[in-house]
Amino acid sequence: MKESLRSQVPPFYVMEVMKAAALREAEGGDVLHLEVGQPMTPAPSRVLEAARKGLIEDRLGYTAATGLGALRERIGRFYQDRYGLDVSPDRVVMTIGASAGFVLACLALFDPGDRVAMTVPGYSAYRNVLSALGLELVEVRVDAGTRFVPSTERLEMAGPLDGLVVASPSNPTGVTLTPEELNSVVEFCENSGTVLISDEIYHGIHYGRRASSALEFSDAPVVVQSFSKYFSMTGWRLGWLVVPPELFRPVERLSQNLFIAPPTVSQLGALEAFDCTAELDAIVTAYAESRDVLVAGLAEAGISRIAPPDGAFYVYADISHLGLDSPSLCARWLKEIGVAVTPGIDFDPDQGDRWVRFSYSESTDDIAEAVRRLKKWSALR
Repeated sequence: MKESLRSQVPPFYVMEVMKAAALREAEGGDVLHLEVGQPMTPAPSRVLEAARKGLIEDRLGYTAATGLGALRERIGRFYQDRYGLDVSPDRVVMTIGASAGFVLACLALFDPGDRVAMTVPGYSAYRNVLSALGLELVEVRVDAGTRFVPSTERLEMAGPLDGLVVASPSNPTGVTLTPEELNSVVEFCENSGTVLISDEIYHGIHYGRRASSALEFSDAPVVVQSFSKYFSMTGWRLGWLVVPPELFRPVERLSQNLFIAPPTVSQLGALEAFDCTAELDAIVTAYAESRDVLVAGLAEAGISRIAPPDGAFYVYADISHLGLDSPSLCARWLKEIGVAVTPGIDFDPDQGDRWVRFSYSESTDDIAEAVRRLKKWSALR
């Protein structure tokens, strides 16, 4: 059977690591999961209760393709409360996770052959989606010299662009753009006629100053958001877009045809999520403790060259001095000490063999035990 060209994208390697870890567990081995980026806790209690009520009392039929009006209005109030922004519900589109939101945005904005840039290292699924949609991927390398954020100079070196994808906080680096850095990106896009897609799915998970939204500097960016990370609703598969008014109808038409509607029970639960900040912020406090344990422990294991992890729940670390490429090293760690970590080739096809991504979204006890094993492994090499 013939395979389409668009299907021949690389695998999402973190899912491959998860598969290998599950096989080890099925064979009776233990695994400490530092490979996957998902919250360690279930959804907040009020979300769970609202969903239970919906399962019993609601028909759970289709909603509008753009989602429940009440939820879109609540998201508008969220932007007022958190960022001081006036975001009309008529600019909000509920989506089946941020992943579907990203696909909808790209389909509404770009045609095959359009040049769309994203940072490298960067989220591999975005790269593969752009490729599958027939867009020309333009890589903008970020590194310690740019604080792992896209500098104006490197953006200008990319040549004419139709679009730019920027994530803050970033996966895999955990780096958050400062307000000044994000404003520079927004200004670059406005001056060059480039559409900015701002991935803000890790907002709320920060250690220090909160992350800025691109909407604080302009109404032009398209924002991709999700209930998966801060709101601890990964498996509920619910996210949203904030789009300029002229893009709402194109996105709505695409959503009607591609997805019909977001999951109704997830939307009913999400109506309560914004009133659970005390519960959710306590989880972020636990992430901060885990981050400190991981960063200190990695340094003691001889892994100290990392991107500055000031948001999300990742540490992106240079392991080139250990003498193994990242896929080989991650395979050995899983086999020999039961620690699952994602190789950097998932995020950087060219230089990712020198890097790995650690997720510290599991319990602090699990992170501490993983660090203990990594230090022992390093000492015995």
